[in-house]
Amino acid sequence: MSMRLCTPAHLCLAAAAAVLFPGVHPAYADDPAPACAAPDDHTFPLTTRIHGGPDSYAAGGGFGTWYLDLTNTTDRPCTGIHPVVVLVDDKRALEPSQPRLEFFEGARSHTVRFQKTGEDELVGALADDEARFAGFTVGPGKTVTVTVRLAVTSDAVPNHVTANAAVVQRHDDDGDWVGQSNDYRFGIDSDEPTGDGVPTDAGVPTDGGERKDDGGTDSQPDPEATEPDAEATVPPREDRFPFAEELARTGTGVKVAAAAAALLLTGGGVLLLARRRR
Repeated sequence: MSMRLCTPAHLCLAAAAAVLFPGVHPAYADDPAPACAAPDDHTFPLTTRIHGGPDSYAAGGGFGTWYLDLTNTTDRPCTGIHPVVVLVDDKRALEPSQPRLEFFEGARSHTVRFQKTGEDELVGALADDEARFAGFTVGPGKTVTVTVRLAVTSDAVPNHVTANAAVVQRHDDDGDWVGQSNDYRFGIDSDEPTGDGVPTDAGVPTDGGERKDDGGTDSQPDPEATEPDAEATVPPREDRFPFAEELARTGTGVKVAAAAAALLLTGGGVLLLARRRR
């Protein structure tokens, strides 16, 4: 069950804040962002790749840095972009206070707050309304690389963790699920972190020459970057999970996961009804 987050259904629910807590949105979000992709588009507008993280983190040790590439495959800008990180540990022992995750908007860092779902998984949105962070912007055909750093507190037990990211475009009081990353697997132990992490092949190689551009809010060069492989990274529409309308047909655990994600995102001021584009 530790790999369940890799299915479209799980990622969708982790990213979605269902319409359980309506009516909350920050003042600066009064103008909803235009949709990334046309309504009849059958693929994710953003291909997403996690890369560069260490193989392991020492409980009580320092930060390890990794990167989240967001590549816009469309001819229109994608604004209001919020990745949602999902952590699933093999022992189901990881607590929300134990992973210390930060993401960077340029030189400014923001703390990610995790919540635990009913399935003992952790979800955390890259959002910070207190700092008036409106989400990332990815220009047409461009790549934004979000720098992320992670540390684990000393009370975390030795474990193996799978990290994944779902990507949501925030609108006014709802949003669209617009991307899904590969897996990043790492260990928690008492040793110093060594080597790169082990992302799966579902990532998005990117062109290092396009890292810094006027279509992004945070970018970082990647010396090992290559051209995007959209065919390997953009799931077709039929593989997506229909969000709110499917909740009635899912088990209790999935409903709790969706509710926990809703609490998380609304707690940070990000209220989303993640929906399938029709």
